Amino acid sequence: MVSVVGIGADGWDGLPEASRRTLRAAEVLIGGPRQLDLLPAGACPGTRVPWPSPLRPAVPGLLAAHEGRRIAVLASGDPLFYGIGRTLAEFVGPDRLDVRPHPSSVSYACARLGWPLEATETVSLVARPLDALTAALHDGRRLLLLGEGPESPARVAALLRERGWGRTRIRVLEQLGGPRERLLDGTAADWPHERADALHVLALDCVRDPDTLRLGTTPGLPDEAYEHDGQLTKRYVRAATLAALAPAPGELLWDVGGGSGSIGVEWMRAHRACRAIAVEKSPERAARIARNAAALGVPGLKVVTGGAPEALTGLETPDAIFIGGGLTAPGLLDACWDALPPGGRLVANTVTLESEAVLAERHRRHGGELIRLAVAAAVPVGGFTGWRQAMPVTQWSVTKGSGEA
Repeated sequence: MVSVVGIGADGWDGLPEASRRTLRAAEVLIGGPRQLDLLPAGACPGTRVPWPSPLRPAVPGLLAAHEGRRIAVLASGDPLFYGIGRTLAEFVGPDRLDVRPHPSSVSYACARLGWPLEATETVSLVARPLDALTAALHDGRRLLLLGEGPESPARVAALLRERGWGRTRIRVLEQLGGPRERLLDGTAADWPHERADALHVLALDCVRDPDTLRLGTTPGLPDEAYEHDGQLTKRYVRAATLAALAPAPGELLWDVGGGSGSIGVEWMRAHRACRAIAVEKSPERAARIARNAAALGVPGLKVVTGGAPEALTGLETPDAIFIGGGLTAPGLLDACWDALPPGGRLVANTVTLESEAVLAERHRRHGGELIRLAVAAAVPVGGFTGWRQAMPVTQWSVTKGSGEA
């Protein structure tokens, strides 16, 4: 067994007796230098081993080096809340872990702020792109951020100003639960603190600036949310396309012929665990996809620059594929179909008669649903108002059955 003991800024004094007994009995104590320094030398005689950097690759070797000895690993707060407990469970298995949690920094923060824990979203910035915060910003929303390093609050404030959330209130709660606990308070627009204590949580009361575009949580973001050159699946067709693709947590999408990346972006915005790969042959558009993904809070969207079907070789097996262009390219549709596992979904859109004929033939062969989407917008006609019809979009959506070639 490997014991994992959560410890807070209050150190040894804040530990329950069961956790203290575990640490006293340990022959090997593994943790960060700050955590190890919180243990009194006389009470915990075990050999102290600081984590090396990078941590994750070192875990198997470090545990193997002390096999057969009583090991206790120190963790900040709750070891299984963005902590080392998850990594240990992956390497040694949950059955070999004896986890003794301490109140997490998020629990402490909610206690200080009077925020209900179950209604407060937590976003970790530790080893994650700061741009990911953007997807969680909604007017009136309360967020807790797990910061990375003393500069995190200043970096968050700068991002909020840049993205049009300068009126957001920021509170930095340092050294929660310890004798050096401190609160910093201000707004993103006039945040005065360049550095904070490394051990902190940020609390945001989100307020959108009046001229900032409002972005909802459902598919069909405004077209003006995207940087594009005209190659953009328009808002209402995009919403219908995402409904057909039906993203679910943890699933992977191939967005083939990415254009501006809107389908991949909104697939990933559907849930933080959704993943997407955009395949785009134009380097200029590929760079634009990456910028859109960062600006809309999903910087983890992977962009592959190259023409399909060649660029699809070696990509991770998708759960769903969207084809937004190039349906008449030799081998493209076959390559996408072959890449899908049973139960995988494929959605293809087109506005040309030639590609429509391709989709009609595939619908005859594989079934699924073949529909036409037509959108008209009201526009001025002299002193009156009339309808302007956009080009109709033909869409084929299908789920691959087991045993289908």
